[in-house]
Amino acid sequence: MAEKWSVGRDESGPLAPFTRGRRTGSHAECSYSRQPIRQDYGKGGVRGYDSGKRVKGRKRHLLVDTLGLVMKVMVTEADMHDTHAAKRLLVMILGLFPRLLKIWADQGYQGSLIDWVKTYCRLDLEIVHRPPDTKGFVLLPRRWVVERTWAWLGNCRRLSKDYEFEPQSSEAMIYIAMTRLMIRRLAVKT
Repeated sequence: MAEKWSVGRDESGPLAPFTRGRRTGSHAECSYSRQPIRQDYGKGGVRGYDSGKRVKGRKRHLLVDTLGLVMKVMVTEADMHDTHAAKRLLVMILGLFPRLLKIWADQGYQGSLIDWVKTYCRLDLEIVHRPPDTKGFVLLPRRWVVERTWAWLGNCRRLSKDYEFEPQSSEAMIYIAMTRLMIRRLAVKT
C-alpha cells in the first residue's frame, strides 16, 4: 500500500520517464501562480520610482478640457518629474488646439514651468493652490475636473492596473476608454 503512494515521486518508479526534470517536492516549493502581490511584479517596459509620491512604475499625465474630456494623454516612467512631463506634453499639442488659452494645473507643476509655458507655448498656466491650514480632502477649483476624469477612467477594468508593456499601449487604452465613454453619452437611450 505504501508503494502505491510513492509511484511517480522517485525516479525509480514506473512514471520516472514522465517526471524527470520536474520538481518532486511538496506544493509549498512551487511558485505562486495567481496574481502577483505587487502590481509591478514581473512587468516589463519603461518603469521608474518617484520617491516624492512613492509611486513605482509609470505616471499618467492628462490634458482635459473644461468638461473633463481627454485632449491629450502621456504615460511616462515614474521617475520623470512632473514639470518635465508637462513640457513634453505641451510641445506635443502645439498647434492642435488653437482655442486653448489657459491651463490649470496642481501644485506639482509649479516653478519654472509657468514662465516656460508663457514663453514657448504662449499659454497662461495657473497653478491651483490648496488653501493654507487645511487638512484632509478639500475641493479645489478646476482641480475636480481632472479628478472626475480619473474617476471615469477608473471604471474601465483594463486601466485599473498597468498591464501594458509599452507606454504607447497604455496611452491607447486611455483613448479607447474615453472614446467609449463619449460614444455612450452620444447614444440615444431607448
